[in-house]
Amino acid sequence: MKKNMGSADKIIRFVLAIIFAALYFTGTVSGTIGIVLLVLAGVFVLTSLVSFCPLYAPFGLTTCKTSAE
Repeated sequence: MKKNMGSADKIIRFVLAIIFAALYFTGTVSGTIGIVLLVLAGVFVLTSLVSFCPLYAPFGLTTCKTSAE
């Protein structure tokens, strides 16, 4: 897997994951929507850690800085 996420993208995803998890565990959001947000938080953390977003790949998107060669 080639990295396709820049640092700003990773930070935003990680912050959103924390917010989603906090909403679920405080009981602010519950039921099906809460579970969906919790799963989405897990996906955001995972993609942030590996610096790869599978949804970016088919469209050729990248938020990584390219090296000037």
